[in-house]
Amino acid sequence: MQFLGNIEAKVDAKGRVFIPANFRKILAEGGEERLVLRKDVYQDCLVLYPESVWMETQEQLRSRLNPWNRMEQNIFRQFVSDAELLAPDGNGRILLPKRYLKMAAIDAEVRFIGMDKTIEIWAREKAEKPFMEPEDFSRALQNTLGSDSFWDFMSNENNGE
Repeated sequence: MQFLGNIEAKVDAKGRVFIPANFRKILAEGGEERLVLRKDVYQDCLVLYPESVWMETQEQLRSRLNPWNRMEQNIFRQFVSDAELLAPDGNGRILLPKRYLKMAAIDAEVRFIGMDKTIEIWAREKAEKPFMEPEDFSRALQNTLGSDSFWDFMSNENNGE
């Protein structure tokens, strides 16, 4: 499952929004009937996880945390307590609870952004601005991907090593 795209949508007065058709198709092909919604840890947006991806993410977090450590238990508790299980209706709509709309400052228009295994939901006006300035973006890419070790890794991956 891989989501890609940047699609506008409208949230109705009750907080319902249509999941974009191409994302619904990917979910259906993956056999995903339910989604998990939570606010992003770093940004003022919402994140939709297909249920299987949520379970993987939750297990990854749990495996790195000690349940007998108070701080680590609180990290896990905070992560899962901010999540909500959603099931799209027959028309492909989900209901975004009001508290989530408030957390992400979403009013009436949103952008769905495919982020690999998850889907972000942004207030349209926030997603219209670049997430990074072009020079900062190109510098970050160069710093991240411009190292020889990255290209050596990619070369080895493509050669089946």
